[in-house]
Amino acid sequence: MKVKGFLKDVGGASRVTKMRKELIAKGSPIPQPKDPIRELADALHPGKQVFTVTEIRDASPTAKTYRFSPKNGHVPVFQCGQYANFYLTIGESVLTRAYSISSAPYEARLKDPYFEVTIRSNVPYLVPDWFLENVEVGSEITAALPFGQFYYEPLRDSRNVVGIAGGSGITPFASMAKEIAHGKLDIDLTIMYGSVKHTDIVCGDELQKAADACPDKIHLVHVMSDDPEWDGEKGFLTRELIEKYSPEDPSYFFCGPPVMYFMIEKIMKEMNVPLRRFRHDAAAQPGVKLIPGFPMDQVGKKYKITVLRGIHEDVIDAAADEPVAVALERAGIPIDTHCRGGECGYCRSQLLAGDIFVSPISDGRRAMDKEFGWFHACSAYPTSDLKIKIPII
Repeated sequence: MKVKGFLKDVGGASRVTKMRKELIAKGSPIPQPKDPIRELADALHPGKQVFTVTEIRDASPTAKTYRFSPKNGHVPVFQCGQYANFYLTIGESVLTRAYSISSAPYEARLKDPYFEVTIRSNVPYLVPDWFLENVEVGSEITAALPFGQFYYEPLRDSRNVVGIAGGSGITPFASMAKEIAHGKLDIDLTIMYGSVKHTDIVCGDELQKAADACPDKIHLVHVMSDDPEWDGEKGFLTRELIEKYSPEDPSYFFCGPPVMYFMIEKIMKEMNVPLRRFRHDAAAQPGVKLIPGFPMDQVGKKYKITVLRGIHEDVIDAAADEPVAVALERAGIPIDTHCRGGECGYCRSQLLAGDIFVSPISDGRRAMDKEFGWFHACSAYPTSDLKIKIPII
């Protein structure tokens, strides 16, 4: 196709180069400090903010939903399935913990904006019960959001989405359901949710309310693993059940405990689901017994880690069967983790000496990082005394 003629077209590159040089020559030698794009990005995603807890309500007999309103400013724009990262001082430790946002994005754009997370008790690590026991209406919490890639993308995902959840893994799908019911997300969502008993379905009322408001687009399938009184589907989320309720050509999204993830991942392979059509949330590393390839002869062993932060040096105790990030937290050394699963890279650190085992689950390191000894502290385990360098926060 001719635009200006053959010679003018093929000579376009040289003309552009000449124009660029002329513009550079006319430019001011004084740097322009104003960057409107950077200013807009900073306004939409301001980093750490202080939020006030304005409401706490029961999400089930074992879970509570916390509503956070910005003390100053606004709630950053997020998508269904992303998470917020909380900065918590517990004892001598400064911990960062991530929770999927259970509210819908439109609720962050109301006159009185907010976001919510839903936290379940009896999870075998420090923060959830501390949250439930210590945070009350009026508490101020530092948080940053949003993070994570676990959200619907129309260029990649099918319009038919099957959300597979277990336990508190229902929260991103609760966000999706509310956004659909509000008319802000145009997808067909089938939620297959595994619980133990129908009396303890996390976010059950909110899910049902959204499904009742939009029955053509939201379909709930509850499966109880130990509930004789339940009249619906029972047992576990098997391949047969998933195929029974799956619409045509769906994208599968999974969020739930590690044991369930391994089971669902196996089912997806058996069903020949393309990798692009199976998405899973960034989950914290499971116990070492569930990590493929973990050297079980290391369980119970203790090591020393020399930690460098700039010119500052500490020597701390570490257990071989806990991530390096946990050892740092126990010692009161701040390390900024987000996903807690090895995916995001916020806790990227450098191994200067010693040996580590890096979990293959969600290993998000770049190839060059692997070659030159960088690791993510949340998913690396010491197998000898270590010397490491961590980022200063």
